[in-house]
Amino acid sequence: MPRYNKTFELSIHDVDLIEEALRARGRELCKMRRALSDENPADLQSVTVIEADQRENEELLGRLHNQKIFYRPGASPYVSG
Repeated sequence: MPRYNKTFELSIHDVDLIEEALRARGRELCKMRRALSDENPADLQSVTVIEADQRENEELLGRLHNQKIFYRPGASPYVSG
């Protein structure tokens, strides 16, 4: 039985491309959602599917964001802005 690869070797550029593609997909889903009417019952199922896709897309972007390590100097107190 095949197993999943649990080790990925992605560069920062690769992750950036993935994030940009997910953001572009999110914009397209948003445009599709706006084009549909909440009043038309035929569109209601499509709206539900699009919103589920949007939620899944945003959750994946959030998981990618949470895995990043942001620079924070260790020698001196950090003051932002």
